[in-house]
Amino acid sequence: MSQGQRGPSSGGRNDESARGRLTLNDLTHLIEAGEIDTVLAAVPDMYGRLMGKRFTAHHFLDDVAQHGMEACDYLLGCDVEMEPRPGYRLTSWEQGYGDFLARPDAGTLRLVPWLDKTALILCDLLTQHGEPVEESPRRILQRQVERARGLGLVPYLGSELELYLFRDSYEDARGKHHHDLDLAGGFAQDYHILQTTKDEWLIRQIRLGMDAAGIPVECSKGEWSAGQH
Repeated sequence: MSQGQRGPSSGGRNDESARGRLTLNDLTHLIEAGEIDTVLAAVPDMYGRLMGKRFTAHHFLDDVAQHGMEACDYLLGCDVEMEPRPGYRLTSWEQGYGDFLARPDAGTLRLVPWLDKTALILCDLLTQHGEPVEESPRRILQRQVERARGLGLVPYLGSELELYLFRDSYEDARGKHHHDLDLAGGFAQDYHILQTTKDEWLIRQIRLGMDAAGIPVECSKGEWSAGQH
């Protein structure tokens, strides 16, 4: 996300949408106005990474929003380097890899402020018979929410996400086999304003980008180790 980049204007939309959350009606208006031209339809894999497709915005509205998209079922049976692993009943070389139906959840639709003219929607995975894929991370979470509500409880979540900042590029890190990387800081920086100010060129973009996408952010801070936030 470059300095000065802005998402689509929010004129005429409600406060929640103005902070990044969209309805399908909002999306339609933004597409007609030329402010959105790409929709990312994605599912979380077993490692929390988003996997999916980029649709031209008009095709998403005309087809995918109602009917969903297909995605190979190996996405829930591969390792972090995308190699399919053996031994799963859900998906394997022995059974032949098939497709899931990924059905968009309109309640997750939001702007992606760090990508030009782009919106994101998360999908629920279904079998070809229309049954939920119980192994999928979103389904596991939905079942836990259902159990909590069955007990008269309303679950809320607040997450503390931690990361290390390196000076190496992705290509440099791969060339080093992800060893002996160059940390952005040289000392423990827990609550440290000086070192985190040096890293603010990136951390600020993360805070503001997430908040503009409708994901509330309270704060950022340095953590105990060098380069850790």
